[in-house]
Amino acid sequence: MSVVDWGVLIATLAGIIVYGIVKSRGSRSMDDYLLAGQSLPWYHVGLSVMATQASAVTFLSAPGQGFSDGMRFVQFYFGLPLAMVVLSVTFVPIFHKLKVFTAYEFLEKRFDTRVRTLTAGLFLLQRGLSTGLSIYAPAIILSTILGWNIYWTNLIMGGIVLVYTVTGGTRAISHTHLQQMAVVTFAMALAGFLTVRLLPDDIGFIDALQVAGKAGRMNLIDLKFDPDSRYNLWSGLIGGFFLQLSYFGTDQSQVGRYLTGESIGQSRLGLLMNGLLKVPMQFLILLVGVLVFVFYQFNPAPVFHNKQETDRLRNSPYANDYQRAETRHQQLTAQRQRAVLNMQAAIRTGNEPAEAAAATLLKETDDALKTVKADVTELIEKNNPAADTNDVNYVFLRFVLDYLPHGLIGLLIAVIFSASMGSIAAAYNSLASTTVVDVYKRLVNGRADDAHYLNASRWATIGWGIFCIIVAQFANRLGSMIEAVNILGSLFYGVILGVFIVAFYVKSIGGRATFWAAIIGELFVVLSWYYDLTAFLWLNAIGCLLVVGIAWLIQQLIGWETSNS
Repeated sequence: MSVVDWGVLIATLAGIIVYGIVKSRGSRSMDDYLLAGQSLPWYHVGLSVMATQASAVTFLSAPGQGFSDGMRFVQFYFGLPLAMVVLSVTFVPIFHKLKVFTAYEFLEKRFDTRVRTLTAGLFLLQRGLSTGLSIYAPAIILSTILGWNIYWTNLIMGGIVLVYTVTGGTRAISHTHLQQMAVVTFAMALAGFLTVRLLPDDIGFIDALQVAGKAGRMNLIDLKFDPDSRYNLWSGLIGGFFLQLSYFGTDQSQVGRYLTGESIGQSRLGLLMNGLLKVPMQFLILLVGVLVFVFYQFNPAPVFHNKQETDRLRNSPYANDYQRAETRHQQLTAQRQRAVLNMQAAIRTGNEPAEAAAATLLKETDDALKTVKADVTELIEKNNPAADTNDVNYVFLRFVLDYLPHGLIGLLIAVIFSASMGSIAAAYNSLASTTVVDVYKRLVNGRADDAHYLNASRWATIGWGIFCIIVAQFANRLGSMIEAVNILGSLFYGVILGVFIVAFYVKSIGGRATFWAAIIGELFVVLSWYYDLTAFLWLNAIGCLLVVGIAWLIQQLIGWETSNS
């Protein structure tokens, strides 16, 4: 990066952090530190909810997902608007009425301490691991740009966010989220526009979409009902609905965001705003990745997008093998460019035989390119057994660094960093609030004053920050980060949602039946994932329905009391 890029990057991040800390001055109570005094308007709530979900994984890995797999990932979000409506009608008024700090406090009022502690524990485990992945994603950037060891960059990224989260609490997080979403929206729209401008002069936006369609990247909707398919209309509407309902309804990192609303109405409007904007936002981010794919059909593409690993290969005993592979890759890239241009010309003139011939050549070329990439991946593994050989997460970053103008490079890197900071900060805060409210205050020390719990919240934030940074050190072999995060969530969210569904709607079921149903359901979900019995999105529906069904069965067979026990 140039001096201009570094200046834009540092100024943008410093402005966001300073603004958040200044606006959060006066956080002197536990309510203010964890819930911002429940004083924020609906647009604050909505943008904070969106920013919490839109981590660096979204802006780093999602374009790579669009590049490699097309638009079908957007179906993952089709259940989200319906989930927002259900939450606004049911969860939001209950949580506000009870005046809770965390979602799990309600479970003790409805069931008992065991159910509350188990559910909070499942959340803490899932969110702690997921936050480690959220730290790793932007650390990739520092590692790639500066050539630093990924372990040091994990430490730096996680540590920077920890500073302002401990200092300002929820109010700082919410105010920084406003700035982050403004920068993110502008920068990603500009990136998509410039990607189209970088295409050949005779290739416009519609032409780019045609090329993407012929390459199978405009696969927006798959109507086929297939439990083994990760992304189709049904898995998005059903499995995605259960995942989003659990994520926004029972994950404290999100519940904590809309509990900051100054009223039930403001919280509802914030959630509905998220439901309306999230799908179009994700569509556009994936489309940027698809446009990058089209760009590389007309321009030389890296044989492997993780530049740090290819640089190592050039200075390794495998340098000659890599050079031969790179030469072959360049030849095939030129052949692919000719095939795409021929296909585009045939489409314009309506010459179907020429179009079919070009499409056949393009497929053969792409298959040969995949073989070359597999050979390079094998060389990288031999040279560095600890290397990250899935380069989906590096596609967009490499494109930005190689082709976009200076200044915008710094801004886009700032986007990825600021998005990461928002989601990581919200996660730190939710982990701390759950630890203090649901574990420490309930099971260890329930008679201290507010100042004591405020300090405990800060120490819990530091402790979880250290844990998440440690998790990030082991995240380099999980492939696409955006998939890894959602798979991890699917292992826990369905079961947690099932507990809340029983709590809200099945008053005849008691605490002990729900407790054992949650344990049995979680074991089944983990085994289903381990043995790959179904696509991961379905685990959310399966986990939820198992908890409800097993709890009802246990209650009928054993007849445990329904009151607190």
